[in-house]
Amino acid sequence: MIKTQRPKYRLLNEAFVKKIVNESYLILEKYGVFVENKEAFTLLKNAGAKTDESENRVFIPQELVEKSLSETPPVIELYDREGEQKFTVGNDEIHFDPGSAAVTVLDHESKSQRRAKTEDLIRFARVTDAMENIDFQSTGIISSDIPEIISDSYRLYIGLQFSRKPVVTGTFRVEGFKPMHDMLAAVRGSAQNLADKPLAIFDACPSPPLKWSNLTTQSLIDSARTGIPSELISMGMTGATSPVTLAGTLVQHTAENLSGLVICQVAEPGSPVIFGGSPASFDMRKGTTPMGAIETMMIDSAYSQIGKYLNLPTHAYMGLSDSKLNDNQAGLESGIGAVLAALAGVNVISGPGMLDFESCQSLEKLVIDNEICGMALRLVKGIAQRDEPLAVDLFQDITTESQFLSKPHTRKWYREEHIFPGIIDRDTYDEWAGKGKKSAAQRAADKIKEILEQPVSGIDTSIQKELTKIMLADAEKNGLTSLPEIKG
Repeated sequence: MIKTQRPKYRLLNEAFVKKIVNESYLILEKYGVFVENKEAFTLLKNAGAKTDESENRVFIPQELVEKSLSETPPVIELYDREGEQKFTVGNDEIHFDPGSAAVTVLDHESKSQRRAKTEDLIRFARVTDAMENIDFQSTGIISSDIPEIISDSYRLYIGLQFSRKPVVTGTFRVEGFKPMHDMLAAVRGSAQNLADKPLAIFDACPSPPLKWSNLTTQSLIDSARTGIPSELISMGMTGATSPVTLAGTLVQHTAENLSGLVICQVAEPGSPVIFGGSPASFDMRKGTTPMGAIETMMIDSAYSQIGKYLNLPTHAYMGLSDSKLNDNQAGLESGIGAVLAALAGVNVISGPGMLDFESCQSLEKLVIDNEICGMALRLVKGIAQRDEPLAVDLFQDITTESQFLSKPHTRKWYREEHIFPGIIDRDTYDEWAGKGKKSAAQRAADKIKEILEQPVSGIDTSIQKELTKIMLADAEKNGLTSLPEIKG
């Protein structure tokens, strides 16, 4: 049997990758990064980095970067809420998640954006849980019916109750990490169990160019010391907050990610880190950050290649759209992005369901994108040799009346070779018209209704009570005496 070849997409040759990495080393050592967090500043200084306290600038030598790289695990294992299903993050394993953190949701009926409420977070978690091609949930919507200051922990509180999938999340405040970690540990049974079987990834975003705020640096330190993987989200904008050339942005992106990785390792050697980001090809005509631009996708695919060269798990925001509706633009941008991300072997792909420059989440788009993700996953499985010989034996009794529908060979391999989407339309025209001439978005809306009519995938009652206790304590510290009513 011939081994199946996995199709891959590479933009950079090895010499180009090495040049980008070497220039990022030079930038870190010669020009440094700004680090606001005092503990991280001291840790870096004690690890051998030169410092300029007047500017909070740290100059990281190449030797320290390479030492930190050698300590960072090349593969991370995540587990679902029950600790049963394992997901490998690394190599060329691919996992989709809806991304974080939209400030609005798209109302399907009115085609207008609105602020989200608790009910939307619940619906989002439940629909994500039902999507078979989306492995991770995310705290992807910010609720407007609770104070903004606790919106980070509240998103996680809802997600843990209504989805069993591992969660991609992050903090909006230094104080937010503890209640979020406490909730994750409550689900696992203890902090040690959580470290042994991680349930969450925490995003941490440097401020381009080359700056780590007190908040994001503290997230790196806290995550490292508790065994939670940090996902580095560098966000350079070409010509605005990073060099205008794609290669120049890749140099900055690599430097920012490597500096974050070093912070994690000086805080806790061996801590898990994901080489990721959300850069954009800045549109100077509009002042916008188009995530659906082909140049953005090229940057993402290329830095994933760099991350793999450095033997790190990778992440990117792809499979999303800048459109404001579920229209042709949403489909083409999301489809191209998901396929390129899969071919690039990005390990964690954030974006399904997202519209309007990452600011809006659409449940209908999430359902449609689930099928785009399924097509991308099928693509990277490649074309397999099922038989020996491939097909010669199937033609030995061929006649002018021959067909393959009734052959045992067809029954044996049909479902192995093909996927069967439910939202993508493959009806005849008459059949489609007879069902009401529905668009993909309307079929997705019908699917959402069907999902929400099913019983909730509930969490253990004792764990739910503990989550509520932790969340309410966090709320009370910030002036809220009760939480919004949850209707499952």
